[in-house]
Amino acid sequence: MWIAENWKDYEVLDTSGGEKLERWGRYLLIRPDPQVIWNTPKTLPGWSRPNGHYHRSTKGGGSWEFSGLPESWTISYGALSFHLKPFSFKHTGLFPEQAVNWDWFGQLIRDAGRPVRVLNLFAYTGGATCAALEAGASVTHVDASKGMVTWAHENADLSGLSGAPCRWLVDDCIKFVRRELRRGSTYDAVIMDPPSYGRGPKGEIWKIEDTVFDLISLCADLLSSHPLFFLVNSYTTGLQSGVLTYMLTSALREKKPAGICSDEIGLPVSGTSLILPCGCAGRAWW
Repeated sequence: MWIAENWKDYEVLDTSGGEKLERWGRYLLIRPDPQVIWNTPKTLPGWSRPNGHYHRSTKGGGSWEFSGLPESWTISYGALSFHLKPFSFKHTGLFPEQAVNWDWFGQLIRDAGRPVRVLNLFAYTGGATCAALEAGASVTHVDASKGMVTWAHENADLSGLSGAPCRWLVDDCIKFVRRELRRGSTYDAVIMDPPSYGRGPKGEIWKIEDTVFDLISLCADLLSSHPLFFLVNSYTTGLQSGVLTYMLTSALREKKPAGICSDEIGLPVSGTSLILPCGCAGRAWW
């Protein structure tokens, strides 16, 4: 398992009964987590005094209960800083487990010794974009949500990257990739974090099991003659690490990567010294 263990402003304190107790900077949150199917005693005081608690509804969705939590706040990871705010369906605007991928590809970019062009698809609030920019790459950031792209741009500014070479695009990812292929554009690296289900800016329907392999194959054709890496993240139950390895191996065969591997990604739980699984990732590198 690849573990995001270098955080100082974030930690999972404990897990039990379908929930996780987290510290986000100064604030404690309790959020549901489908991986937490065990019930252990909730002895840490934070369980009874959180600043925010997302209660799952039996009818779907849920709602937040707050106690002293501001509308937004900031945490940092190394040189990067991120705005956070609680919004619908339990999220805060950041997936801390992804830091293990930021560290991985950030080192590849720094060691490349050449300009690196990165395409970041389903780029959300820009954690991976900021990490790639901070490492010295130029980035094309694509997401179907205008609000998420605006948030990502704010995170880049907050991280001191306002002058870094980045294109911020609100677009349907598949349509954008196809246009880039027609234009003859190339990239040295691809990052994608596809949702299980979603809609594009004009209502385009995305279902990961129907579309993700075709998208990976299209992006393989976008790679330059000297590619650096290819990263696919998955939070979808059916896309386990072996499936990611198979898709990357099949789609990238002609590009002859030096290596391909996939694994779970996770976060350490400070109260138990165990690791909380948080999806998986597939990596290829040259």
